[in-house]
Amino acid sequence: MLEKIKFEKFTAFESLEIPLSSGINIFIGANGTGKTHILKAVYATCDITKSQKSLAEKTNRVFLPFGEQIGRLVKRARASRTGYFELTRRVEDIDKSLTIRLSLTNHTKEPEKATISGTHKQWLQHPLESVYIPVKDMMANAPGFRSLYNLRNIHFEEVYADIIDRVFLGSLRGPTDSRRKKLLDILQRSMDGKIISKNEEFFLKNKQGELEFTLLAEGIRKLGLLWLLIQNGILLNGSILCWDEPEANLNPKLMRTVVEILLELQRLGVQILLTTHDYVVLKEFDLQAKNTDKLVFHSLYRNTGEIEIASTDNYLNIAPNVIDDTFGDIVDREIKKSMANLGK
Repeated sequence: MLEKIKFEKFTAFESLEIPLSSGINIFIGANGTGKTHILKAVYATCDITKSQKSLAEKTNRVFLPFGEQIGRLVKRARASRTGYFELTRRVEDIDKSLTIRLSLTNHTKEPEKATISGTHKQWLQHPLESVYIPVKDMMANAPGFRSLYNLRNIHFEEVYADIIDRVFLGSLRGPTDSRRKKLLDILQRSMDGKIISKNEEFFLKNKQGELEFTLLAEGIRKLGLLWLLIQNGILLNGSILCWDEPEANLNPKLMRTVVEILLELQRLGVQILLTTHDYVVLKEFDLQAKNTDKLVFHSLYRNTGEIEIASTDNYLNIAPNVIDDTFGDIVDREIKKSMANLGK
């Protein structure tokens, strides 16, 4: 379980420490407050427990700074400075918290010259399943992108290649347990079918036949992606899901299903971090969550230019809440417009 993440002079952050819920963490805030950067730092640090890559190399490939100069991830300043981020997790097998830190200066060019410290060796000895779902869907382009990424140096963050690799994993051996089957059934009803693959291409299979992903709405492809990750066992007890803006290209009506699935995954022991700009997402969590669910809202905001955070487990206590404020402003403008027409 991830316990906290800390940033010092890293990307947009001057100094920020975030305690993490063992259930669902929802990050909100205006554009430019670092929500996606939090997810990328968490994912890179979790992924290396399976890929065994260097944390500096993985971070560089996930963030992909200009010229792949990792030092550009240090918060910008004219003077020389050092930045870092560190992630702390609790490993139940050894009943111990482990912390790993990546430190670098704004003059560091190559990943191998960055410094990795903390309980680095033990961190790698305890594998942690993780997945990052980016905003842009890659399922329809999987065959061509996968081969191109492996052969050429193309300018895509590694999260896009990683998510394709995750969905191509085979199914778990043995029968599907009842709780996973419940989730798969919910998704199948929403998609009106299940997902199959042929020659590295995905299809939605139902009574009408097999519909290729290139012809499917992107929102349905997102449900299909969730179906695959649950079906192949990526999202099981102890795994980490990072999802950047699940509402992108998804009809608001389907968010009810997505939130239902995410809450069930949390109950299965999946730790979730997601970002959102959408009122429907927040409200669905508020309406569907039970008192026993572990759910924390993290609001990122700027105070005298620097990014700060306010966290709460109560939807009504989110402050500042840029999403709710914007929705309220729309309602106020609508009322004002309607009232203005009364005198005509």
